[in-house]
Amino acid sequence: MRLLVGFTRPRKRILGLVLAGEVEDTVGSVEGFRVEDRVYAFTKFRFGAYGEYVCLPGASTIGHAPSNISLEEAAAVPYGGLLSLHYLRKGAIRAGYRVLIYGASGAVGTSAVQLAKHFGAEVTAVCSNANLDLVRSLGADATIDYTKTDVPEPGLA
Repeated sequence: MRLLVGFTRPRKRILGLVLAGEVEDTVGSVEGFRVEDRVYAFTKFRFGAYGEYVCLPGASTIGHAPSNISLEEAAAVPYGGLLSLHYLRKGAIRAGYRVLIYGASGAVGTSAVQLAKHFGAEVTAVCSNANLDLVRSLGADATIDYTKTDVPEPGLA
């Protein structure tokens, strides 16, 4: 991490990898975004997401934020969505696979449930009783309340 972030202090003064906000201005041939569009983005290792203003190239990982969620909620989408997508792809998850998702009600877990279902996998979601309905609504085929049930060790189920 020190190679990416900096050896003795942060290489970039403003940290942060994910953001949500409104487009303030566009320059050049930016397509798909206009001033005042609600967006969320992942700055990768450019950092700077904790700043009041962030300038991103047009080819950045940026998307339109859904209008039915707050910008605070939208900021979780690139983090949870991209991280879960990375690991589901790494596992080559597809139809016929069975996937157990620990922490299925968090930012990464909620995205993982939806993406695993999109890929055709059978999903078992692990979370607390308070979030069982949420993960079912996201598409989980089965749920486990970790406060009441011991989850089996990998390879023992």
